[in-house]
Amino acid sequence: MIDWSLLILGLPTANATERMRAWRSLKASGAAVLRDGVYLLPEQCAGREVFEAVERDVLAINGTAFLLSLTEREERFSRLFDRSDEYARLMEEIAGCRAELVPDNALQTARQVRKLRKAFSQLAAIDFFPGVPKARADSALQELEAAIGRALSCDEPSAHDEAIIRLERNDFQGRRWATRKRPWVDRLACAWLIRRFIDADARFIWLDSPEDCPGDALGFDFDGARFSHVGQRVSFETLIESFAVQQPGLARLAAVIHYLDVGGNQPSEAPGIERVLAGLRQSIGDDDQLTRVAGGIFDGLLTAFASEEAQNG
Repeated sequence: MIDWSLLILGLPTANATERMRAWRSLKASGAAVLRDGVYLLPEQCAGREVFEAVERDVLAINGTAFLLSLTEREERFSRLFDRSDEYARLMEEIAGCRAELVPDNALQTARQVRKLRKAFSQLAAIDFFPGVPKARADSALQELEAAIGRALSCDEPSAHDEAIIRLERNDFQGRRWATRKRPWVDRLACAWLIRRFIDADARFIWLDSPEDCPGDALGFDFDGARFSHVGQRVSFETLIESFAVQQPGLARLAAVIHYLDVGGNQPSEAPGIERVLAGLRQSIGDDDQLTRVAGGIFDGLLTAFASEEAQNG
């Protein structure tokens, strides 16, 4: 058995603006329509609050509104909330983006995928009885996000499950660090982290191919590198864990880097940060200069995130 909220409305025909406002609120909430003017939602906080707000608004314009609770078997009403068609349309858009993806349009496709991920999140929020369609759409988005990462950065490393050993920073001073040339988000963030918190005198080598990595250099963010993707961690997160770097705001920055590199849950700041870094990468051809300028962006982000954390307690 499950508890349900039932909203019965009678809206004045003369007030078109309020009618439209109520309709939009109910549609956004994912409410099912039992018949004209009768709406249903599973009894939960978010849905109940929407119904209560619509009830107040309708009564305020001299309409009629009754908000009721009832208990019924889940299967009696759950089919009214089937989102299969909506997921199918989303899957078509995902497939279209995947079919057209090439390295030259990877950044443009990434922006489209941000919108698709937002649409998925909105749909998932009103999918009260999730099943296979939701899982398939999420998986397809993750695969597309990973494909974009590979298109933006050739030889993107694969993840491996292994233990991360804690290391002493004093043993890694004044070293040469090597990664693939034309760094993108994860490598840019790694280079900043290394120089800011691990090895202030680090020197970077930009490789044409991972096979060119000198034996005495510390490789990062390529297959076979000393520091790369481990489990669900991108290289930036692996370095943080390896050297136990703890700084206010760093976890929030890591979430942004993780999303921009391999996808997942989108931090609100991610699209703007991606756009800035993409512009820097397109306008700066020297990798050392690119790393320095991008480092200033990461410095600012860390300060901003730390300040917000302090304000929020």
